[in-house]
Amino acid sequence: MSVHRATPHDAARLHVSGAARYTDDIPVPAGTLHLAFGLSTIAKGRMTDVDLNAVRAAPGVVAVLEADDLPHDNDVSPSAHDEPLLSAGEICYLGQPVFLVVATSHLAARKAARLGQITYAAETPLLTIDDALAADSRFEDGPRIYIKGDAEAAIAQATHTVTGQIEIGGQEHFYLEGQVALAVPQEGGDMVVHASSQHPTEIQHKVAEALGQPMNSVRVEVRRMGGGFGGKESQGNALCVACAVVAARLGRACKMRYDRDDDMIVTGKRHDFRIAYDVGFDGEGRIAGIIFEQFVRCGWAQDLSLPVADRAMLHADNAYHLQHARITSHRLKTNTQSNTAFRGFGGPQGMVGIERVVDHIAHHLGRDPLEVRRANFYAPADATSAASGDGHQPAQAPPAQDDLATRGAAPKGGGVSTVPATAQTTPYGMEVTDFILHDMVAALETSSDYRARRASVAAWNEANPVLKRGIALTPVKFGISFTLTHLNQAGALVHVYQDGSIHLNHGGTEMGQGLFTKVAQVAAAAFDVPLDHVKITATDTGKVPNTSATAASSGTDLNGMAVKIACDTIKDRIAACIAERYQAASDQVIFTDGHVEVGAERIAFKDAVQLAYMSRVSLSATGFYATPEVTWDRIKGQGRPFYYFAYGAAATEVVIDTLTGENRILRTDILHDCGKSLNPDLDIGQIEGGYVQGAGWLTMEELIWDDTGALKTHAPATYKIPCASDRPEIFNVSLWDGANAAETIYRSKAVGEPPLMLGISAFLALSDAVASCGTDYPNLQAPATAEQILSAVDRVRW
Repeated sequence: MSVHRATPHDAARLHVSGAARYTDDIPVPAGTLHLAFGLSTIAKGRMTDVDLNAVRAAPGVVAVLEADDLPHDNDVSPSAHDEPLLSAGEICYLGQPVFLVVATSHLAARKAARLGQITYAAETPLLTIDDALAADSRFEDGPRIYIKGDAEAAIAQATHTVTGQIEIGGQEHFYLEGQVALAVPQEGGDMVVHASSQHPTEIQHKVAEALGQPMNSVRVEVRRMGGGFGGKESQGNALCVACAVVAARLGRACKMRYDRDDDMIVTGKRHDFRIAYDVGFDGEGRIAGIIFEQFVRCGWAQDLSLPVADRAMLHADNAYHLQHARITSHRLKTNTQSNTAFRGFGGPQGMVGIERVVDHIAHHLGRDPLEVRRANFYAPADATSAASGDGHQPAQAPPAQDDLATRGAAPKGGGVSTVPATAQTTPYGMEVTDFILHDMVAALETSSDYRARRASVAAWNEANPVLKRGIALTPVKFGISFTLTHLNQAGALVHVYQDGSIHLNHGGTEMGQGLFTKVAQVAAAAFDVPLDHVKITATDTGKVPNTSATAASSGTDLNGMAVKIACDTIKDRIAACIAERYQAASDQVIFTDGHVEVGAERIAFKDAVQLAYMSRVSLSATGFYATPEVTWDRIKGQGRPFYYFAYGAAATEVVIDTLTGENRILRTDILHDCGKSLNPDLDIGQIEGGYVQGAGWLTMEELIWDDTGALKTHAPATYKIPCASDRPEIFNVSLWDGANAAETIYRSKAVGEPPLMLGISAFLALSDAVASCGTDYPNLQAPATAEQILSAVDRVRW
């Protein structure tokens, strides 16, 4: 079969040769115009006078648009209709688009956009979590709260307690291909949009809304992206809408591309968090009760902040059974970029919180953090399957009514979810029945030689006063599914041509992760033909409608299943035709090794297809898949938001210089759960990249705003991302050998987001190294830059 095999990425040769075509590479029609935004220079206030005469007179300028010039809806929000394409007067963050320049070249548009003369009535911006709290500036009337059992009473009765707080910085997506769009007007008012987007259907919806047209008049095409990481789930709306509006107005193709500085200044980031905790535990480190308070800086518009904050709450337990817990989430509105989806979608921040708690407990007790982690793990899968009746399905979840219109929409106001302190349930009431980390962590502990290396680290630190080493082994339990239930659906379109070649299209988008390759493998496996028989074309809203974003790590799960269903439909038609011809039952027709067998007859697949065609059998089919068993009521905070969990564990060893704060990752060992991997090589690549991106977020990537709200780290010169030399010197990655208990596509598991959280082990290894400098808990903050490490060393020593 074509699945469960290491197959190169379908565009690998194109990537390395430079021949892969991205949106910016598409040949444009003659007379194409280029767009650029004029941006606000204050973070909060109102425009009192706008003089754009110099902009209109600039070389190459064809038109300049303000909010009043837009023909219909002035909104590009994915959720709350609170994000105008162009400001109508109110300024909410520094870098907000306030006018639109249309010119004959990209450079001319950018130069002209700098010439606007705008007078503001400036106000004091809310920039920080503390600013927002003081002003009670929120996206919901009050905090959202999950309660399981009685955390306060459990903490009061516990033998030991600790309290603490961690600041977790945001993260710039830094996709290699920036935001870009091209709109080409068609006859009859139709519009074709080429987008670098993870969510073509949302682009279609927002463009149609802005043009005052039905969605059937807009077609959106996405061949590939040069990276997305969540930053192209909603942030591309503005460019596509701007291009389409001008293209419709002037009857000429329009293109827009952010330069890197503009991209970083205009677009949202990973949400930065503050997490405070109060925990009670026994002498073995077992958590009796825990209270989390999560403060989320959302930025100026809602975007996807509510579901991001929800998922942080949903991952506040990570791998640990918390019998008594209270988790409070504050969604705070500030005059900064509107933070948005980022790989992990809030899960990483929630997970950092609980891993910090476990590390703090271990330090308080003088125990190995790994032993404290084990003491708090959920029970293994084989210990819970009997209670629920099978190996993966939980007990019946409370009924939930999912009435939200989009992924981020929600009724106004906070809410409280209360769950009994029952055995083996999460703080939101979902039973955990597929837990495999006991065995995975034991295997990694052995393969990484964790015990001996921990002893070696201790000996090194005793002998070396300046360079200190640290080591940490941390687990990951990440829920797979969209938490907005109706998004867990996908469609596909499959054609089999007369010559036996196969053409398919689906709603997922390719951003370098190998989705197209995996889905092609699924189609090839369904017919049991060579992979080169299958061709996937660009994602197109005109072929597969009403698609969900390629997000939530569900791209292969959803689209792979939809493609298989379509292929099986065509297979059944061919089988019925062949069976009738050879007077056999349909179930006696077997597709194998590029052939179709029935009894003693063995027919080449292409000949079987030709026979079906000559018999007037339809060789085209759509496939549709909806993830079963998931249901989640975010207002009640109850249900089963995830179809299954993906697991992983990483052991990381680091060294720090206590005189400068400089640090290095020396070695990383990873064991990750991909179920029965569709493509081991692609999955290992995702794991390696995810780990490095997660470690970068927590160790070096630092976003800095000044007191006016200006982002100062808005270019590669000032914002540090990991490069090749920052990867671990020794980097061992292995896949856990085990099929998914849930009925996913060929029993595989999602691998897009979960590996990012393996990078938490690097952060806690740095904390371990700092801890060796003294007796106090280091209280290391994230990102653990050289400055943060040096500061923590000084605190511990003094």
